Amino acid sequence: MNKLTLFFFFVFCVGFAAHAQVERVLNLPDFDKKKLHFGFSLCVNTMDYRMRTNLTNPDSLIKLEADPQSGFNIGIVSSFNFNPYFSVRFLPSLSFGQRNLEYTFADEPRNRQTIKMVESTYLDFPLNLKYRSARLNNFAAYVIGGGRYSIDLSSQRDIDNNLPPDLQVVRLDRDNVWYEVGFGLDFFLEYFKFSTELKLSMGLHNVLIQDYSIWSTPIGGIRPRMITISFHFEG
Repeated sequence: MNKLTLFFFFVFCVGFAAHAQVERVLNLPDFDKKKLHFGFSLCVNTMDYRMRTNLTNPDSLIKLEADPQSGFNIGIVSSFNFNPYFSVRFLPSLSFGQRNLEYTFADEPRNRQTIKMVESTYLDFPLNLKYRSARLNNFAAYVIGGGRYSIDLSSQRDIDNNLPPDLQVVRLDRDNVWYEVGFGLDFFLEYFKFSTELKLSMGLHNVLIQDYSIWSTPIGGIRPRMITISFHFEG
């Protein structure tokens, strides 16, 4: 899914960039004169984990992997422009998704795999610095960088995990801080600005709550990460 999504994103961007080379009527000529802009975002994401594992345990676990899954985001765009090239953006949003933790045990006569689904609903508060190129007709490219604070509304950190193994969950903390980098393209349309953006977000904190269950014991640490393709609409 990741490679296919990135391929279509690249083709889409190259096609629009080539289209922008032809001289045409300038849309929204006074857009950069306004200091504040607002809008909304629709996004698709892929959530994943960076994990440290320790498979030296008595439960015959021979492999543990995180399987990334797709999700989506919805958010609000607030942009303060210092000048046509630099701006600060605040993009509060909700991100929905999950990861699957795949445990493979060495059982006779063949290996047995168990999947633990970890769902996340992040309430995100990103603050990004954006640097944009000069406009070429109705097109501009940009890069972003910054951070965000997230609250995982689906966190099961307070659950009582003293249950049979089949009912136990992998407990993760609720709060985390991330850093973000990305790039995108601005398209100035007749009535609004449309942007496509690819962003990588990396969690800084180990969110695993170690309760020494059969599922958490082989994990030394979990740091979430996310790739997001966003479509921003600004007026």
